[in-house]
Amino acid sequence: MNSVLGRRTRILAATTATAGLLLVAGCSSDGKDGGTAKGVPVVKAGKLTTCTHLPYPPFQSEIDGKVQGFDVSLIDLVAKDLGVKQTIVDTPFENFKTGAFLNSGQCDLAAAGMTITEERKKNVDFSDPYFDATQAVLVDKKSGIDSLADVKAKGKKLGAQAQTTGEEYAKKQGFDPVSFESSDAVINGLRTGQVQAVVIDYPVVQGWLKDKATADAFKVVDNLNTGEQYGFTVKKGNTKLVDAINKAIKDAKADGTYKKLYEKWIGPYDASAATASPSAS
Repeated sequence: MNSVLGRRTRILAATTATAGLLLVAGCSSDGKDGGTAKGVPVVKAGKLTTCTHLPYPPFQSEIDGKVQGFDVSLIDLVAKDLGVKQTIVDTPFENFKTGAFLNSGQCDLAAAGMTITEERKKNVDFSDPYFDATQAVLVDKKSGIDSLADVKAKGKKLGAQAQTTGEEYAKKQGFDPVSFESSDAVINGLRTGQVQAVVIDYPVVQGWLKDKATADAFKVVDNLNTGEQYGFTVKKGNTKLVDAINKAIKDAKADGTYKKLYEKWIGPYDASAATASPSAS
């Protein structure tokens, strides 16, 4: 995403918080109004503050004035265990790689459908993996494209969301993809003909194809198993919060809550999504 440096940070209502949306410029916390939640330090007393990047359905997006999605629902479970409410902060995605908003004390954790990578681990600590992800290639049905290789062979334009593993994968395959700031911008680029194909996380494509007009116009021609797993991130060294997140994920998988949330937000349940091993991260 070609994010604007002067972009304003947005504090939004999560499903467990009061509905509404507040625009603030560079809102940050110096930790003075922080506290603890059942022994876990938090930057805002009585809250679990989550950084994300909107929209990224089905993991997080604004629906009826609230931020909802698979990631949001899982972190709601963490907040419930800690006896607090989740608050969502919308931030530029590039900050997730550096951990900037975690280090500045603006957020306790980041949840943004983020792939666990060794490079990112240098700046943040990850939870156990909570979702196995593949990359999908979605194309215009009129393009004549039948595979990712076809995009290059037929001289078509490929799009991807900037700063994501999908974009990185495309570059490794020798493409110079058109970069879009958000997942919404990616699909709009396809609809308007800026690109004839896009590579992005398959669950996102699943969400798009629930819309009949989108399904009529576009099709998936490749589902690339890149071995990616998503994790939530915290400031380096925040082991208490990592432990709380891991416990919530483990409990949700054990009692069936994970399966229910998966089916609600993503689609037919894939058992492999619940069997990801922490060692695979």
